[in-house]
Amino acid sequence: MVHYIDKFPDRIIETKNGDYHYFGGTSYLGLQTHKEFKELFTSNIMRYGTHYGASRASNVRFSIYDKAERFLANHIGSESCITLSSGYMASQLLSQYFTDPIYQSYRTPYSHDSFSAPGQIKVQDYNEFYNALKYQRPNQIAVVFLDSIDFMGLNYPDFEGLRSLQLENCIVVVDDSHGFGIIGKHGCGVFRDLADLPFKELIVCGSLGKGFGLQLGGVFGSKKRIVSLSQSPSFGGSSPATPATMATLIESQAIMEHQREKLKNNLKLFRSLLKKPEFFIHSGDHPTFTFLDEELTMHLSENKIIVTSFNYPTKDSALMSRIVLSAFHTQEDIEFLTAAINGYKKTS
Repeated sequence: MVHYIDKFPDRIIETKNGDYHYFGGTSYLGLQTHKEFKELFTSNIMRYGTHYGASRASNVRFSIYDKAERFLANHIGSESCITLSSGYMASQLLSQYFTDPIYQSYRTPYSHDSFSAPGQIKVQDYNEFYNALKYQRPNQIAVVFLDSIDFMGLNYPDFEGLRSLQLENCIVVVDDSHGFGIIGKHGCGVFRDLADLPFKELIVCGSLGKGFGLQLGGVFGSKKRIVSLSQSPSFGGSSPATPATMATLIESQAIMEHQREKLKNNLKLFRSLLKKPEFFIHSGDHPTFTFLDEELTMHLSENKIIVTSFNYPTKDSALMSRIVLSAFHTQEDIEFLTAAINGYKKTS
């Protein structure tokens, strides 16, 4: 069922069928409705304006972009980074960049369609991937695209499939959209966890909006690669994230850290109360619980609970549902949710 709303979804959604508890979306830290966070963002809009439509290659430049990118690179653990207006732009910048004939690109199962580009090979599983890399042409460099959080447990936290491949001559590109700000020390994501693996090169990219609550994307990697990407027409020809966004990113870290602690406590409480964890696919310390049981989705809806639920990745795919915990949920919310799950009895 599709629900139309007129304000940002918080812990309670108002619909024409009444109020529902909301355990969906991607507002992991609950920043979009956080009073102090919104006030900080508003004050930066008053300073920097609502939009900045000029190219980052322009002869007039906001210093806040370089400052924020240095902060982000240090936070994530990379040598350097660039930011863009969205995670989709970040993924497309990379997938198009690696369409040169010297590269052969591969996409792992459940990788986001924002990585799609001409000439890519999308493998069905890591065994197929292993065999494909064995026959990689010696004059080409393999580029492997994957999502850190794929919601089916293939990658984060152990990345067993990735570790099984011979990747010494491969460039690995990881979309960490659902990891930035959420997993890792202080929400640094997966870059540091993967940096010691024997890749030819590691690049991490994605949306920072899900974890940091701000509309922007980022690409993280070596200084040499980031300089090359920043000189591409796609980067120079596109509008950046707003300078108010960049300033708020730096100035709101104390708020984010506080919200991360609240989220960790909610996750701990949910796990302690959940009697049927076997219903779900859950990865590490990520606050999401995936399931494919349509009856459970209906049961939750009948108990006034809305979760993320749609056919993914295409309209012809199976219905995928996902419970999402957020820092804005209260103890009572978690207890209400787990009571509904624990009372579910599958009929078929």
